[in-house]
Amino acid sequence: MAALVLLSLACASAPSAPVARPQEATPAPARAESGVPPGAAKGSLTFAVIGDNGTGDKEEYETAQQLTAAHERSPFPLVIMVGDNIYGSERPQDFVKKFEAPYRSLLDGGVKFYASLGNHDSREQRYYKPYNMEGKLYYSFKAPDQDVRFFALDTTYLDQPQIEWLEKELAGSKEHWKIPYFHHPLYSSGRTHGSDLRLRSALEPIFIQYGVTVVFTGHDHFYERIKPQHGITHFVAGSGGQLRTGDLPKNSPLTASGFDGDRVFMVVTIDGDQLTFQAISRTGKVVDSGVIQRRTEG
Repeated sequence: MAALVLLSLACASAPSAPVARPQEATPAPARAESGVPPGAAKGSLTFAVIGDNGTGDKEEYETAQQLTAAHERSPFPLVIMVGDNIYGSERPQDFVKKFEAPYRSLLDGGVKFYASLGNHDSREQRYYKPYNMEGKLYYSFKAPDQDVRFFALDTTYLDQPQIEWLEKELAGSKEHWKIPYFHHPLYSSGRTHGSDLRLRSALEPIFIQYGVTVVFTGHDHFYERIKPQHGITHFVAGSGGQLRTGDLPKNSPLTASGFDGDRVFMVVTIDGDQLTFQAISRTGKVVDSGVIQRRTEG
């Protein structure tokens, strides 16, 4: 296992025609464009996923409005952020424009955002209180009352101590659902970035061993659900603010479903051993949905 994985990654645009893929997973229960999976059952957990969002542009605000509308229909307590939280300068006014203002209603309503860092993020973001990183570059936290634990990783600088920490955390976790999230995808069909093979060699064996079922990432500026790899479903949700239309190939063997026609966020519900997901566009359209069954360790 590599002692150090050090990534230096840049983002570039490659515009062409948008791509949408038909879903191949177990269909989610119908919700007629509501943008919210069913999550009212006692003991269930609903959360949102955003990535590559911190542009401060009109499209980020419009996507955030749809996220707020989803919360109004079916409240969720937390949002996980898969990195590139702030693009460009990181002055106090930039955190207001690119994070606090678009998500103001959610923040005022008590929704907690839990960030991971992308290649465009300074490491000082870990001290920014609304990101709930508590000064840590990587960390784990348990859902408020449910059988779910999240693991936020720093994949721009994945070193041996972090890998050892992750293995220890996963091994010691008593929760049935163990959900890693981070910036650089182990699997992606993106023409600009694509799959990170060095990260995959370091992280995938650990995920397989400790019963991880789903992984959330960003970096490529589109939405993609990967066909299960070793029983694990990988999501690329890197279009919360940025978009790279045409970067998703039409016939990738990895893609179960994909969409690069607009910005997207995700709403996910875990209820017992089932995870229900929806990917929702800036206009409120559900572009992918399905149900995933929890896998066991090994």
